Parts: sequence; C-alpha cells; structure tokens
Amino acid sequence: MPSKLPRSAALAALLATPALPATAQEKLTLERVFASPDLSGPQPRALKLSPDGTLVTLLQPRADEKDRLDLWAVDTATGVQRMLVDSKKTGTGADLSEAEKMQRERDRSVAGSTGIATYDWAPDGKHILVPVDGDLYLAALDGTVARLTDTPEGELNGVVSPRGGYVSYVREGNVFVQPIGGQARQLTQGASDTISWGVAEFVAQEEMDRRTGYWWSPDDALIAVARVDEGPVGIVTRTAIGGEGTKVYQQRYPAAGTPNALVDLYVMKPDGTGQKKVDLGPDRDIYLARVDWSKDGRTLYVQRENRGQTRLDLLAVDPATGKAKIILTETAKSWINLSNNFTSLKDGSFLWWSEKTGHGHLYHVRGGRWTPLTSGDWEVRDIVGVDEAKGLVYFTANRETPLEQQLYAAPLAKAGPLRQLTRNGWWNDAVMDARATRIVVSRSNADQPRQVYLADTEGRQLQWLEENAVRGDHPYAPYLAAHAKTRFSTLKAAGTTLHARIMTPPLKPGQRYPVFMLHYGGPGGGRQVTNQWGAPIYQYLVSKGWIVFAIDNRGTPDRGKAFEDHIHRAMGTVEVDDQLKGVEWLKSQPYVDPHRIATYGWSYGGYMSLKLLEKAPGVFSAAIAGAPVTKWELYDTHYTERYLGKPQDKPSAYPASDAVDESVKIKDPLLLIHGMSDDNVVFDNATAIMAKMQGAGIPFEMMAYPGQTHRVGGPGISVHLWRTIEDFLDRHGTGPVEP
Repeated sequence: MPSKLPRSAALAALLATPALPATAQEKLTLERVFASPDLSGPQPRALKLSPDGTLVTLLQPRADEKDRLDLWAVDTATGVQRMLVDSKKTGTGADLSEAEKMQRERDRSVAGSTGIATYDWAPDGKHILVPVDGDLYLAALDGTVARLTDTPEGELNGVVSPRGGYVSYVREGNVFVQPIGGQARQLTQGASDTISWGVAEFVAQEEMDRRTGYWWSPDDALIAVARVDEGPVGIVTRTAIGGEGTKVYQQRYPAAGTPNALVDLYVMKPDGTGQKKVDLGPDRDIYLARVDWSKDGRTLYVQRENRGQTRLDLLAVDPATGKAKIILTETAKSWINLSNNFTSLKDGSFLWWSEKTGHGHLYHVRGGRWTPLTSGDWEVRDIVGVDEAKGLVYFTANRETPLEQQLYAAPLAKAGPLRQLTRNGWWNDAVMDARATRIVVSRSNADQPRQVYLADTEGRQLQWLEENAVRGDHPYAPYLAAHAKTRFSTLKAAGTTLHARIMTPPLKPGQRYPVFMLHYGGPGGGRQVTNQWGAPIYQYLVSKGWIVFAIDNRGTPDRGKAFEDHIHRAMGTVEVDDQLKGVEWLKSQPYVDPHRIATYGWSYGGYMSLKLLEKAPGVFSAAIAGAPVTKWELYDTHYTERYLGKPQDKPSAYPASDAVDESVKIKDPLLLIHGMSDDNVVFDNATAIMAKMQGAGIPFEMMAYPGQTHRVGGPGISVHLWRTIEDFLDRHGTGPVEP
C-alpha cells in the first residue's frame, strides 16, 4: 500500500531516489516528443475480435505519421500482423465534412487523427465496413476493398446490421439503408438545418457518451431512429479563424439554462415503412440517454433522464405500438452518472449498473427484483463480456486500488466470489468476442507503455499481440536510461484521503527544484493520478529539471459517489482547496523551491488554474490556463447543469463558480491559451476573461491558435504550444536553474 505523504521520512527518502542512471543516450527535445514514430511505441486503438475469434483488428498509427490511422489485423493463432486497409491508398483524399470533424473531436480516442477513425465487422466474419474520407468501403480479409458509396456528401455512423443483411448510414441528416449488393434506400425524410435523423445531438456526443442516433434490432427486422429538432437551441456564432482565412459557423450550442434540442424516437422497418413513435412521456425537456434492444428483438429498452439529471427511468417499449412502461427508476439528490453497462439476457432479465449504495456496482434485474453481483467500497467500470452458458459476467473495476484497473469474472445470477483475471501493478482495459470466449487485454503502467495480449477466460496469456518492449529499436529506448520513475502516495485534506504522484529529476543534496503542477480536477473524468503510462512531455519536463506533481482532488471520479458529490453546486471550491493542500505539502519538502511552483491545466484544468490564482495570490510563480471555461453560463447544459443546476435557480451556484469577475484578483503571471475554432469550450470564454482583465488593467499573456479546436495540437502546433509554455515559465523565473 502507498505510504502517506505528510510527515513521512520514508517517503522523503523514496522521492530522493534519482531517476535511472543515465548512460550514453539521446536527450529528449520537444521536437522529438511530438515527432513520428510515437515515443510510446505502437498505440493500437479500437481493438475488436472478429466474430469467429480468429483475428484481432485494430487501428494502428503509421510509423512515419503518428496521427494517421490504418486498419490492421492480427492472427490469433500465429500472431502474424497485416494491414487490411491502407488509409492513404483507400479513399479520395477529400476533406471530411464539418459534422464528421466534430464527431472525431468529441470522441477523444481519435481526436486530431486522420485516416480511419472507426470500423464495423460484418457478422459473417468475412467483411469489415470502413469509412474513409467521408465514403464507405467494404474490406475483405484478402485485402480487397470495394467502395460502397460515392457521393459528394459525407456518410456518418456507418454500420453493418446485426444479421449482416444491410449497411446503414446517415447522409445529410437522413438515414439510409443499403442491402449488401443492392441499392441504397432513404429511410427518413425532412432533414434540414435544424432537423436530423440518426445522429446524436451535441450534448449526447460530448457529455453523454452516446455516439449514434439509431439502433438495429438483433434480427434486422426493425430500426429505432432518433429525430433531433435543434430549432429551440440557441446559436453561437463560431468564427473559425484559420491561417488562410475565416469561416463563420452558426453553431447550435445549448448553453446552460437555455433550451435543449427536442429528441423523439421512432421505430420502423428497414424500408422505412411501419413507423411508430415511441411514447417518451409528456415532458419534452428530457434526455434520451440510452437505447437498447432485448435479445429477441421484441422489446426496446430506453433510458430517459430528466433535465435535472436527478431521475433516470428505464422504459420497456413495445416496438409494434410505441407504447412504453417504466420498469425501473433511479433517483439521486445530486445527480445520476450514466453508464454503458445495460446488458439484455436471453431469459428477458438484464444487467444494470447503479450507484445506489454509494459505489458503482452490478445488479441482475429479473421481474423487478435486483440481485447484487458485486459490492464494496470500490467501483465497477465496464462490462466487458457475458457468457450466459457458463453463467459469468466479465467486467473491469478498481477493487484493489483506485490507482489501477483490473479485469474480473463474477457469477451472473447471484453474488459470489470474484476472480481477478489480470495482474496488479497495471491499468488494464479489455475487450471480448460476442460469445465471451477470449479476451484482448490492453495494459500499461507508469514505467511501461501500452502492451496488448490475447488471453483465455482464466486470464492466462496466450500470446502477445503487441509486446511493445522498450528495447532495441523501440522509439523510447534511447531515452529509457533517464526515465523518471513515478512515485504514488496519499495525503489528507478535510479528513479525506487524496492520491498524489510525483516525478523528480536526479536530486542533488542541497539543491531545490521548480515544480510543474498539473491538474484537471473536474468531475466525470480527467484523473491525473493513475498507474498508467504518461505523456512523454512530462518526461521531457523532468529531463529539463522540473519536478512534475499531480493530485486528484475531491470531485474526481472512481472514488465513490460521496467523494464526487463534494463538487455539487460548488465548482471552484473544494477542488481548489485540495490542490492548495498539495502545494502546502510540496513547500514542506527540502528539495522543492517554494518560490518556483507553476500550475497547469486544460479545459476544466484551465478553469482550475484561474480559480487557483484568484483564491491564492502569491502561491504560484506562474499559471497556464488552456481552453478554460470562464463562465459556466457559456458551457453546455448536460455537463454544467449536472453539477450546478440552472443559472436561473435561486440561489444560483453560478456567481461563485464562475472565474471572470474574480479575475481582477489575479496578481501572478498568467498565460491564457485557446483554440480559435473550439466548439466545446467556445472562444467566448477566452474573450470574456480577457475583456474583464484588460478593463481592470490586469496584465496577462495570451496565445490563440487559428484553426485549432478544443484539442490544440498536431504537427508543428504541439511543439509551438509547449515551447510557448516553456518560454513563459522561464521568463517568469519558474524554469529550472542550470547547475
């Protein structure tokens, strides 16, 4: 178990341990950190097992262009790898539509990438549907690729139907269905600038982890399709200022307290006939959270969430009539976290994930009776597979420690002993085939970049799919000798245990070092303290003489609902206090220069940088706020109202949580960074605080990136970004001092 940070001589000794001794090696540069090939080695994404389990498919970055993804396959018997679809040889090279660009931005796993972002196996295991450059292609296992669509308009959300009879997609806001080998048929009508079918609305993509707006029944007989009316949604004029000109987008953006899109759900046949509207209830101001089919296709399950996100209903819908009945309801005093763990079983029962005990656990629900399958002061993350024949459910969770994630198996019908299938000391993710007969495990820790292996259902490793060993010609091998070890520990804040991590350069007696303190700090994601491989940029900073430090404050996820609920109606309070506790500890260490502690964050972390400077003048030598929310009234409904309620509520939590008015208190050096085409944290957030500080005569520095979205990065841009940050810190006396 980790030791406790305060008053621990043992920890001080541990932290004083230098990085691995340097030998003849290359020195990390910013240019190399962001160059190709990726320093972390092969980084496969979108891992899937073929329907027959003979292949593992994945999206693999190119060695010479790490942001371009191609489709590869690995033979599970021999381990032989081969490229199935070369994104440079397939496709037309056409620009993606604005809709597809924004979909990629909202899917963080492929944000900023080019080439292939997704794919879908046909159930026959012989073909794969692959979108490239806005069109759809059908790839065979022999390497041949057939083009399915050839239109100037891009196709979105392409999938193969469950039985393999059709390919479906969305084009210009309408759903199309194309029989394999046949002609496409337009299923829906009436798409316009404000009406769309089959596409998830903005908040569903950005905040609800719902990527699609239509769902096939398992027998190919029916499709449930969402109709989205964005007419009530306010317009944000997003001026996408680029290096070669400016484009103006009238973006429908549902800011906190303003109307959301109106979402309806219909069920229809694959030819568009027999449309039935689903009864979602009299309240139109709801969220369509999740849609699933029963195993036999006779019931459509819909998760309906109220606007306040304090109630979640599970509806059972008769697809023949559209009539619905509530079969399960969750309520909360603060908010309800959504999950993707609903799983329908053959006997009509289902698996459900709930935080009703204060921790996220699995339940088997049959006829209204809940049977807990897991319990304890830890969190179940994701269901990975279900083997109904053997009566087992496979899932990831953090039972051993919040720093790691393991894969477990548990009985399906009743609470029973759990079997841990992965090793401690790693953060593990996993996927399984549809029959849950094999497992693909992806793992990493602070000292080993991501590895991928094939395992059986007992967790035994069968073969490496990507060992990614840092040796020989591995991109990171020349820098391994100077790799800074990550140390984990805990400290107390307001009686609560917080986890922290620290990386140091080789410490010399009597010398004090500057600190680069990074944070996210918000609810719902973005934890900084986990035993996973970190971004190489932090190794670069350590190599230059910085200490890199992070702490996960109250309000962050994976520690139980009470830990997260501290932030309810109180953004910018407890998380700021906890970060300052981390600073107190840092300043008590003999190797830390208390006058050279800089703080850095992006998005919610950028907001935190501002709140830290406002609350604690003189504590930090400098701060970087990247793409920060500055006024929560400018951010979207689903995220903001989940934690703060509506701005119109009495009393309103917004004035105390916003960062603009109190920016006049900022006395320390501030670097504000924002992409000028950001459609998530819109650029108005930057201009609001800029105007306030300028009007009050408060100096600050600003770097705006034309054409960049919420993710500022890419060839050349990433180097410029971090060079700007480094130069800013050096100019304000926070950079390392040459020995």
